[in-house]
Amino acid sequence: MNYDIPSDPVMLLSFINLKLRDFYPSLDALCEDLDIDENSLRDRLAAIDCHYDATINKFI
Repeated sequence: MNYDIPSDPVMLLSFINLKLRDFYPSLDALCEDLDIDENSLRDRLAAIDCHYDATINKFI
């Protein structure tokens, strides 16, 4: 990962949703641009019962 993202899962959720809302049209675009492994990100957020909803471009 070339981008410093929060390690705390709740802070990570907030960070990712802010980036999705303000800068990226999709999770794929965010992960590609920030060089984040999408599966790892999904797993980390699934641990706090949050899952990506592409229709609203947000983890809920």
